[in-house]
Amino acid sequence: MDSTLSSGGQIFDSEQVERARRYHRPAYLARVIGIAVGLLVLGLLSFGGLGDWLFGLVDGLPWWGEAIAFSALVALVGSLVATPVAFWRGYLHERRWGFSTQTLGGWVSDRAKGAAIGMALTVIPMFGLIASVHLFPSWWPLVAALGGAAVVFVVTFLAPVLLEPVFNRFAPLRDDVLAGELRRLADQAEVPVRDVLVADASRRTTKHNAYVSGIGKTRRVVVWDTLLDRGEPGEVRLVVAHELGHRRFRHVAIGTAIAMAGTALFVLGLWVLFQWDELLAAIGADGPGDPRMIPFVLFAGAVAELALRPFALALSRRWERDADRFSLELTGDPEAYEATHRNLALSNLGDLDPPKAAYLFFFSHPTAPERLAAGRSRD
Repeated sequence: MDSTLSSGGQIFDSEQVERARRYHRPAYLARVIGIAVGLLVLGLLSFGGLGDWLFGLVDGLPWWGEAIAFSALVALVGSLVATPVAFWRGYLHERRWGFSTQTLGGWVSDRAKGAAIGMALTVIPMFGLIASVHLFPSWWPLVAALGGAAVVFVVTFLAPVLLEPVFNRFAPLRDDVLAGELRRLADQAEVPVRDVLVADASRRTTKHNAYVSGIGKTRRVVVWDTLLDRGEPGEVRLVVAHELGHRRFRHVAIGTAIAMAGTALFVLGLWVLFQWDELLAAIGADGPGDPRMIPFVLFAGAVAELALRPFALALSRRWERDADRFSLELTGDPEAYEATHRNLALSNLGDLDPPKAAYLFFFSHPTAPERLAAGRSRD
């Protein structure tokens, strides 16, 4: 067994490692295929006749109509092309391994909701970009950069209120004793808690999770009902303490600020690219205000995101380690720490020994063996 899988005693046995490997390896391949297909489609829409044909469906509308309609069509095509891989990953594969509790109709409904939200989140920034060029021809890079950063902030702020309820129902934690313990835990952490909510994740999956979302008045800690159903208050306290750590260290706020700055820099990068007449000719656009360039903007964004992904995930893993350390110090319960991360890994079938490339490009959290070894080193 790899040395990362044991520290001061066995953490996971070879059968558990191999079972997780069988679950994840085809899923990694599906993710790679999904990314490649998405880039290919955007590339074809940017530079090929397919994009010209699709734009021809809206050509002749006012510029604002073209921007809205073409953005929606590009998002719709991307969603439709991605659906077969998403269906295998999110429905067939999950049901085969006993995780999905959804009906086919439920999965289709969620997919349709996601596509609609994705369409809106494509149309809004693309329309804003085109509008800034038409309304502020000399200053559009600055206007679009500030507007893009504002969109990131607003979406982060409103997502818990407007978007998360589209997929799940939320309710306050009804266990008064446990709720009181969690409130006291928040007081000890010196982190004000507006809401500790329970999400009805069991409608979709048997996996366990919790997370923190939102900023300012929309910040809340959300615990999946599947985690509560385990009936282990120590584990719930540990998970909530971990999420309080994220709030204590302002990870959501910092992450939002980084995303806002990244969006602004991306817009400035587009301004530099659009000085290149050969690129505009290849796209078939008259200039940065031509809605025909929308697929290229999305293509460039996807390439930039892929290039920066290892760095963003490395930062995420660092923050997760900070929150893990905080949860252990706050609860003072190494047994719950050990049980929580072991049980989450086994219940969710987390990859215990991932390939290096998968770790770099897909892992926002350290592996369970890493987290357990780190906890044991602080004993």
